[in-house]
Amino acid sequence: MTLAQRLETIKKAAETRIPAEARAVMHRATEDLRKSGLVDRAVKVGQRAPTFELVNQRGERVGLTGLLARGPVVISFYRGVW
Repeated sequence: MTLAQRLETIKKAAETRIPAEARAVMHRATEDLRKSGLVDRAVKVGQRAPTFELVNQRGERVGLTGLLARGPVVISFYRGVW
């Protein structure tokens, strides 16, 4: 199974377990982002991500440059309830 196929499977499964009201909010927010032009300014596949630093769960600053020095980096964004 390719990554694209796996992501599509995950997307379809989410559509069945997320309440309709929450899905409507998510779809509306996604459409608002598309209309804002943000998608056109986003980093594309194959482009280098801009350097950044974030605070981790221990309150330590972690930077992309330092992580890349140790090897490839996968960045995942989670939007949901904590």
